[in-house]
Amino acid sequence: MSTALVGLSHSPLIGKNDPAPEVLARIDAAIDGARAFVRDFDPELVVLYGPDHYNGFFYEEMPPFCLATEAHAVGDFGSQAGPLSVDTAAAKTLAQGVLDRGIDLTVSARMIVDHGFVQPLEVLFGGIDAVPVVPIFVNGVATPLGPLHRIRALGTAVGEAAALLDKRVLFLGSGGLSHDPPVPVLDGAPPRVADALIEGHPPTPEQRAKGEERVLQAGRDYAAGVATMIPINPGWDNLVLDTFENGNQADIDDWTVEWMGAEGGGSAHEVRTWIAAYASLAATGPYEMTSRFYEPVPEWIAGFAVTTATPRAI
Repeated sequence: MSTALVGLSHSPLIGKNDPAPEVLARIDAAIDGARAFVRDFDPELVVLYGPDHYNGFFYEEMPPFCLATEAHAVGDFGSQAGPLSVDTAAAKTLAQGVLDRGIDLTVSARMIVDHGFVQPLEVLFGGIDAVPVVPIFVNGVATPLGPLHRIRALGTAVGEAAALLDKRVLFLGSGGLSHDPPVPVLDGAPPRVADALIEGHPPTPEQRAKGEERVLQAGRDYAAGVATMIPINPGWDNLVLDTFENGNQADIDDWTVEWMGAEGGGSAHEVRTWIAAYASLAATGPYEMTSRFYEPVPEWIAGFAVTTATPRAI
């Protein structure tokens, strides 16, 4: 068994509200490097940690994390729709291994995922059916949010269980760093919005288009400096990346929900996907970050990062 890791930010505004050409060129170069890294590693299985944006998980039942033995993408923001190529046998083995290690894991036999899962598969592999995958949802939006040490424990258990698969396993964390997009919240929501957040009624095409246009306009306003969202925080983003690069994962246990929100915005908790992925890589020994890229991109309402990592050579 061998392992590797990619951490990759996502944004629904990619290709719709892009930054200046020179910024986009730097991002494209970093992504090309990650693609080359993945091609060289040639994974037999991708363990993909991703968030949800009220497309698959709702307040009727909101687990802190959930592993899928089957998954379907909704196709939001122009992302690919349809079934992911889930390795069901590997997923079941990992689920049992995580439960055996004392983590109360939720399992879904028909998970619904959105662009948070689909974008990294499209960007790195060309589609949602190009590589066997085990999707693991990590809640980073719906409050209340649990302590960070439980996310590390999840990642560690997955990494230990994956070590027994005798496969080349890529751990992939998908999430923005600091960002504060217009995501609805349950507290104080009007009845119609609250019902949608609780019950999860699929939006009509018109409702989905209207919601996506609202996010697109928020990106335009944010880039123009006329939005009221919490600013991108490069200092906090680089502290997060430093923590991963230096292998100081125990420091993460001291991060509080309130501190992360204040420093990184309402959706900064998507960093939990990166925490889980790095904990999985570290589960079998020390690692080294082999590449690191960061760019604040107001047009995408995100601190955008790309990292790669491998176990440290002995």
